[in-house]
Amino acid sequence: MDVRRLTGKTVLVTGAASGIGRATALAFARRGARLAICDLDEAGLAETAKRTRDLGGEVLVRRVDVARSEEMQALAETVHSEVGVLDILMNNAGVAIGGGFLHTGLDDWNWIVNINLMGVVYGCHFFLPRMVERGRGGHVVNVSSAAGYVAGEAMAAYATTKFAVLGLSEALRAELVRHGIGVTAVCPGIINTPITRNARMLGPGGMAAIQDEVIAMYQRRGYTAERVAENILRAVQRNRAVAPISPEAWAMYYAKRFAPGLLARLGARLTARMTARVAGGGA
Repeated sequence: MDVRRLTGKTVLVTGAASGIGRATALAFARRGARLAICDLDEAGLAETAKRTRDLGGEVLVRRVDVARSEEMQALAETVHSEVGVLDILMNNAGVAIGGGFLHTGLDDWNWIVNINLMGVVYGCHFFLPRMVERGRGGHVVNVSSAAGYVAGEAMAAYATTKFAVLGLSEALRAELVRHGIGVTAVCPGIINTPITRNARMLGPGGMAAIQDEVIAMYQRRGYTAERVAENILRAVQRNRAVAPISPEAWAMYYAKRFAPGLLARLGARLTARMTARVAGGGA
């Protein structure tokens, strides 16, 4: 899909109150798109809407929990009646859990699966049929993760949901090509966004200290959501199936395919170091 100029096109971005969602929504707006945005964070959502309007863009704003099918259905009805059928659907809303399987309870599983996976399913379910029916093509962007192809024991639940999003995206791409609709699974990598600060850290008490270290590492890495947004638009323009974004995401992508044994050993070594720090109280 040509995204160099999006005047007259309609784009929905979920999880648009901050981070990659906000940055990509604004990138779409700069190219002339008419936006629909949603999130649970009303203050952040209002700020994204303000920045969009400052750019001269049109924006429909709704507080929506993507984990609730009835709210996603209501959003679709509003979008279709007020701004029309989507040209681009971006399923971005997501949360994170740090911790192994044995420390992850069923409530935590339900929380992350309902947001990270079912939120994407609901977005596709309620918006894609109208895009197909209209017959003018379009594009779907599903935000997965480098954890969608490289899983570690400290991210069991998160990786499970992101693997699922990647798999769903591949299946959708095969099905929707006949309708002229492209599908891209975005796998950002280590990006400085609020998801690390808002993650649930499960397990021994020292995990809280590990979370602080992870946040600091992401901040030092300094790969911004704005850079991710530009790369997402580039991936849509090129109709890429999978779009690793940061250099480390690309490195893991190729290592998984060509040196999986080495990647597994490095992962085990990193996990051992984290376990030792947790056992020592994060010191």
